Amino acid sequence: MEWVDGNLGSKVTMKYPSVYLNGENAHGEVLSVAFAGNGQHQDAGGKIVHNAPNTTSKIVSKSISKNGGRSSYRGLVKIGKNAENSKSNVICDALLLDKDSQSDTYPYIEINNDQVNIEHEATTSKISDEQLFYCNQRGLNQEEAVGLIVNGFCKEVLQQLPMEFAVEAQKLVGISLEGSVG
Repeated sequence: MEWVDGNLGSKVTMKYPSVYLNGENAHGEVLSVAFAGNGQHQDAGGKIVHNAPNTTSKIVSKSISKNGGRSSYRGLVKIGKNAENSKSNVICDALLLDKDSQSDTYPYIEINNDQVNIEHEATTSKISDEQLFYCNQRGLNQEEAVGLIVNGFCKEVLQQLPMEFAVEAQKLVGISLEGSVG
């Protein structure tokens, strides 16, 4: 089972798709990109419950905030007592485009079996002056540079979309970034 979604444009979004891995060797993924602008709060994440042995899962959550926008990752990975040899990987990356924006991470991991491998990583970063300088030296203006960096940041999720949706998602992110300078 694979969920792939993008969240932008609403004042408040709360979205947590769920995947229940009930069959042996089942695999589930939740891949998400959220964009929070002025006055917006994107609260997104996912829930994956491992109920069978040898199951695997992955959650990738990418968020971009600008103009005081707020993004949150909220998620659950639950390993049932019969889910031996299960593996899960959770990645939560946030990109803040100004000093007024914020990001929060609320991971919850419940493990009821000792024979599992669980990974969680979270990063919060901003676009560095060095990245902008590098892009500027290659002929990109500030707005183009920010767009390129943000698209690279979202690549892991956007590349999972069918081509026509990925192109539209990149256009929407570009529109949302107008006026951003890092």
